[in-house]
Amino acid sequence: MARSLDIARGARPHPNPRVGAVVVDVNGESAGEGSHAGPGSPHAEVVALDSAGASARGGTIFVTLEPCTHVGRTPPCVDAIVAAG
Repeated sequence: MARSLDIARGARPHPNPRVGAVVVDVNGESAGEGSHAGPGSPHAEVVALDSAGASARGGTIFVTLEPCTHVGRTPPCVDAIVAAG
C-alpha cells in the first residue's frame, strides 16, 4: 500500500484525484503498478493490471481509491479487476 501512495503522489491531480495502484503476485512480489494520466486515459488499476499481465491472476491489487463501477470515458475498473482473476 505504501508504494501505491508513492505512485499516487506523482499522479496528475486535476481534474481527477491522484490514484496509484500496485499489483502483487501470488508470491508477494510486485508485478505491476500504475497511475492515472488524465481524463479519458486508463485508470491506475487498469494500468497496473496491464503492467502485471498474467502475473495478476490470483494476486492482490492495492489501490489508493475505491475502483470505479460506472461506465464513463473508460469502462469500470471493477470489471478489469474481476477479469484479471
